[in-house]
Amino acid sequence: MKLFDFEPAANAQRVQVFIREKDIEIPTEQLNVREGKQFLEPFTSMNPFHCVPFLELDDGTVISESISICRYLEEIYPNPALFGTTAETRAIIDMWLRRFELDGFIPLLHAVRNHAENFKGRVIPGTRTDLPQSPEMVARGIEMGKMLLERVEPHMADNEFVAGSRFSVADITAFFTVKLTRPLEIDINSLYPAVAAWMDRMSKRKAFNI
Repeated sequence: MKLFDFEPAANAQRVQVFIREKDIEIPTEQLNVREGKQFLEPFTSMNPFHCVPFLELDDGTVISESISICRYLEEIYPNPALFGTTAETRAIIDMWLRRFELDGFIPLLHAVRNHAENFKGRVIPGTRTDLPQSPEMVARGIEMGKMLLERVEPHMADNEFVAGSRFSVADITAFFTVKLTRPLEIDINSLYPAVAAWMDRMSKRKAFNI
């Protein structure tokens, strides 16, 4: 088993934290996606979507989505359980995971890619295209991100973790969702103090504090 990674990427960081929380070691190769290494062979045949991270199993099978990688690792390294241990806890964790990913992480990620200078020519992950950056996508992404944070602010004020009484994969996705507000200059400290306090608690965990 081998992980192909690029440490600065948000999705890659989700998997990195998951692995550290599991306290496991996986052989890893860094692909410099800024230089387009993922478009070279053998990587483009292994992962034609050209996104990192992706995991190659011993039989050559490739898993190329961050949460799918985490689900696989959960199956073979079940402790500590980060996706839940009962039907109820699994469903609640998955619910919060999807809320943060669909309503926050994805729109904010696209907002950053349409905003930051270094993403010109590659606004869609895994591509090199002539698609222009879109100010409308930046504005809509910020709007969607703020809407999510407004909804979760009361919940975060009353809960130590996102999806119950224990740390889970939902906390990992939520952390990197909120982190995407920084390049977009959304001041979570003044707008969402409970979310900011939760971020501070999470950032002190060993797996995040690297």
